[in-house]
Formats: sequence, C-alpha cells, structure tokens
Amino acid sequence: MLACAFGGSWAASSCRCTSDDPCWPTQADFDGLARQVSQPLVRPTPPALPCYIDANSPECAVVRANWTNGNWRADQPGAMQSPNFEGFIFPNGTVDACFLNTSLDIPCRQGSVPVIGVDARTVNDVQAAVKFAADHNLRLVVRNTGHDFLGRSDGRGSFVIWTHHMRNVTVEPNFRPAGAPDNETYEDAITVGAGVRWHDAWAAAKAAGRIMVSPPTAGGSVGSAGGWMLGGGHSALSPTYGLGVDNVLEITLVTSTGDHLTANAYQNSDLFWALRGGGGGTFGVVTSATYRTHQSVPIIGASFSFSGNRSTSNSAFQQAFAELIRISPELTNDGWGGYNSISSTDDSFTCSSSLLIPNATLADANATIVPYFNFLQALAANSSSNADSLTVAAPRLVSFASFYDWFDSAITGTSGIGVTVEVGSWLLPGPTLKGNSEVVAQTLLDDSFAGIGYYLVAGGAVNEVDPDAMGVNPAWRNATVHAVIGTTWPEGSSGATIDSLRKDLQNRMVNFRALAPDSGAYFNEASLFEPNPRQAFFGSHYDRLREVKRVYDPIDLFVVVEGVGSDEWDSELKCRVQG
Repeated sequence: MLACAFGGSWAASSCRCTSDDPCWPTQADFDGLARQVSQPLVRPTPPALPCYIDANSPECAVVRANWTNGNWRADQPGAMQSPNFEGFIFPNGTVDACFLNTSLDIPCRQGSVPVIGVDARTVNDVQAAVKFAADHNLRLVVRNTGHDFLGRSDGRGSFVIWTHHMRNVTVEPNFRPAGAPDNETYEDAITVGAGVRWHDAWAAAKAAGRIMVSPPTAGGSVGSAGGWMLGGGHSALSPTYGLGVDNVLEITLVTSTGDHLTANAYQNSDLFWALRGGGGGTFGVVTSATYRTHQSVPIIGASFSFSGNRSTSNSAFQQAFAELIRISPELTNDGWGGYNSISSTDDSFTCSSSLLIPNATLADANATIVPYFNFLQALAANSSSNADSLTVAAPRLVSFASFYDWFDSAITGTSGIGVTVEVGSWLLPGPTLKGNSEVVAQTLLDDSFAGIGYYLVAGGAVNEVDPDAMGVNPAWRNATVHAVIGTTWPEGSSGATIDSLRKDLQNRMVNFRALAPDSGAYFNEASLFEPNPRQAFFGSHYDRLREVKRVYDPIDLFVVVEGVGSDEWDSELKCRVQG
C-alpha cells in the first residue's frame, strides 16, 4: 500500500488515511481541531459496549430497552439503525463487531464504527471538519441518523461528521429561493437543518396546517435533510405529490473545498440537479434543505389482508396478488399510495396492506378500490371448499382528518430497526405490472422468497415529471411500484454464513431484474452487490452526475458504497483503483 499523505497533498497518495495507519493525525492535531469547533470531539463506540463493561449496569439496561428504538439509535453517534453495518467482515471471513448478546462470548470490537469526529452544530463546525479531513487525507463519512441499508454512514477506521444536532426548523410563510424573481414564492415552505428528523418536521408542518412528502418510519426517526432526500425519497404520498426530491426547493451544503453553497434553480443549478437524487455523502455535507409543503387535507385509508396456500400452482393467493399487481397503475394514477407486505410460512402466504388516498371523498375511494375488495371476497367464496382456500380479513375504508392521523394508525412497531437486514429492490414499471401481472406475481412469490415489500410509491405525480429535470434515477419516472426483498441472520453468525445468505439474495435479485431489465433500483433501499450500480441506481444520468461531482468535489473526499465515483475505489473505499 502506498504511504498516506498529510497536509492536503492527498494526490500524492492513492489511499485515504484510517486510524490504523501511521499517517493518522496525532493527538496534537485533534486538539487543534477541537479548538476550532463548538463541541468536544465525539469518539463513537458501538452501542452495545456498556453491556460488555457491566451487563448488570443501568447503562446496559438502557441499551437493551432501546435496541429497536430508531430515535434512541439516532442519538448514539456509534449506532446504525441496522446493526450489521456497525460490524466489519475481513476478507478471510472474520467478523469484527459488538453484539448485544454478550453470552456469545465474543469480544466487543469497533467494527465499522468511526473512531473520532466532529459533533457539528454549525456551518463553521462542518467547514472545520471538512478542512481537517481534506488536509489529513482521511477516510471520511457523514452521518445523521444512521438509517442506511448500504452502510454509507459508517467506515472502518474513519473520521465522521455527525450532523445529528443541526436541528433548526423554520416555517417560511412566503419563501423565495435565493436568486429567484420577486414573484416566485412558496407558501409555508419549511427549512430543516441537517439533523432534523421527520417527527420534528411533521410537528412544524402540522402546526402550520401543512403536510410534507415524507417516509414511512415508526417514530419519524429518519432524517429529513439527509440520505432519504438525496437518494430520491419515496412516500405513500408520492403518487399525489411526487418524490421527496420533487418537493425540494433549495439545499445548502459544504463542499470539499470548504465553501458553503446555496443550490437551487437559480444558484449552482448544476449542483441542485445532482443533489436531487445523486445520493447522500457524495457531493458534500448538507446543512439544510427547504421543502415545498401542501395544504393538509383529509385522508381515506384502506386496510386489508388475505392469506392462502403457497404449495399449489396458480393458487388463489397468487390470483389475488396478481390482480393487485394488475390494477396497481390505476390505483396510483387515482392517487392511492402505501405499502403491501407479504410474509410466509412453510405452507402459506399472507399479504397485509395499508394504503391511503389524499383529499378524496368516500365515494371516490369506493369507486377506485372497492372493486378489488369485491374481487377478493368472490375469490375467497369460490375457494372456500377446497384445499386452496383464500382467507380475507374484512377490508376497511376509514376516514382520517389528516395524514398524521393516518400515519399514527397505520405505521406501528419498530419497522425492522435494531435487527440485521440487507435488502435488494427493483422499480417495476406500470406496463410490466398491467400487461404481465401473472408472471410478476409468480416471480415475486417464488418459493425462495421469505417475504417481500410491494410498495405503491410511484406512478401518478411521480411519472409526470420530466425524467431529466433532476439527477434522480430516471427509472422512477416510469415506475409504479418499488419492490423489496431482504435477508437477515442472527448475531454471531460466521462470515461464511453471511456470505451464503448474501449470495442467495443476489440470486433472487436476478429474477427481479429480469421482470423489467431496462428499469433500475432505488438507491436508498437496494442491494450492496448490484452487478452494474451505475445503471441500476443512476441510469442515463450517471455521466452528468460524475461531471458535477468533479466540479464540486475535485478531491473525491466524499465517496460512498455504490455511489457516484465509488467504482474508482476499492471495496473499503480507502484506496483508489482507477482514475
């Protein structure tokens, strides 16, 4: 390995500096940084560490009680929402991690948790941290809440900029983007700091009588100005109001040169284009985002579930699911959005659904979705006397005063937080669903699948936006559904076991891609092992995104897993392999 370089002469080295390298900054260097920032430097540790110090301590009890609490995890500088990304697997299969289950008798180790960084509260803090990382050629990660299915906000031996405490929320009655003409204003736009979680943004919007396009997360623990938005940002509201990036009016960020820039349609418009979908941790450190909001309106919610046999060909369950697939484009074009989750046992499938439609009358809702309810009931009645029976829980339509009331009723539990998970996904276009529904159903219900998410978060307004209007994957503009599969493993699993499960997930993804080979995937919820990440995540926009990155990050300080420019680095994103 080439020696690391100090003092901004990063180009003399092909490798970033990490904590186990001789080039790592000295204590005197870190002391100098500490004098430039508003808070003591943060030294993240794995969240389970207190239980290794004393398993009977009050500190350990807090860890155990909150292990699946997304907001608690966001408050810990060393925690990820999916704890597998806190660990590190060496090429020889050795796992370096810190498990909650101390009875495994495996030592607690740092894994991929960054070793030191800046607890940023101000723009000056971010600028000082960026300059320090650039001057010392450090492996840098940016972290807000730790919601990340690709592990992009952790890095073994890295230096972290933790933006979690940048929490200003401002409602601006007549927002005018910087540089815009005087007559271009937006009613009750909301500006959120980099550390604002959605539950805080929702509180401000609700008080102003507004709603915001936002993700389905229990407790609202996802960051509102971080990777969700920068990767595109889907929502149950997207069929009516568009993706998260379709609602962003302005972004401020610090680039690798230390500049604090405003990006919108009038200033640094090329950067604004790239930030809306080009991925988090890639172009700089976002310090704020300003969103368009919408008038709060009543919501009609639809909930239903059905279960059936998984052992028979063309089962009643498969027919029920195929019909849902066939009508999905119609539903999203009518404004319906939401989430369908399919789970399985050895001999049965269950589909549980929670959908919404904004600002519709009960008559409108009845006209668009009740025909599907009737289809389910008829299918159940016709199959009740044979082994291939379908069981349907009574479908319900419920009126809610607002999106927030629907959310509190529909989004419960921990949403998979605090458990090991890796996912794969693919965006499915409307024509594929409508014209090939039976094949899609059969593929998604293949016996190898433990379960899937079938999310109605595109179509409608998402499809009405010019695919080239912003950097987000153009596959979104043809998609109706975001389909997700995943895998999990128990704590303490060997590297070989994890590798086997990952390979199974990769094999399953082959079938997903084959359904719509010209489509792509949602960058925030996707496979770590996409065979062609450039095409899958960015499509025809990749080359332009790479050019924008060269302008605003000329030293490639910001590099994340499968992100723009990442294929020029090794698997640890430490050493450059090309370019």
